[in-house]
Amino acid sequence: MLVRRALQLPRSTGLILRHPGFRLHNSVRTSAAADMDKSVEYNFGPYKIRGDEVFYISKLSFAFVNLKPVVPGHVLISPLRVVKRFQELAPEEIADMWSMAQRVGSKLEPHYGADSLTMAIQDGPSAGQTVPHVHIHILPRKPGDFSKNDEVYDAIDRSAKSLPQMGSEQQQQQQQ
Repeated sequence: MLVRRALQLPRSTGLILRHPGFRLHNSVRTSAAADMDKSVEYNFGPYKIRGDEVFYISKLSFAFVNLKPVVPGHVLISPLRVVKRFQELAPEEIADMWSMAQRVGSKLEPHYGADSLTMAIQDGPSAGQTVPHVHIHILPRKPGDFSKNDEVYDAIDRSAKSLPQMGSEQQQQQQQ
């Protein structure tokens, strides 16, 4: 079992921020955050994310560690509602996701000794989106982590394509 610790969010947020390798402490639990356990599942396109794999949740969004991280600290933020394309999000969902991205990024960057962040959305199959659920990639970045800076996007593509693909029948069952 992974040891977890809060990433020092201000108590006024009322949210729990967890990340593998950290021990959870000094967090204010909300009803949504109290659901972060193995018995709760969150939909991520055709995939299920266990509640104990979610390290931050708000009323409209959730954050979790990428199964195929490109760099240490690579995480994803997604709306709770399964939405395939960015244009289908409600304005409140957009604001919530990007606000969460700002908060999560501000904690990941110093923890991983990074001096920058890459935040990216691949919106649609032609843009490289492999999971049909809007999500923001947040990657803590350091000088020289890629020989050419834009190689990070190729690495994200390769990482996503290595996820196990579900059969169309299984996808249809989960979408119903």
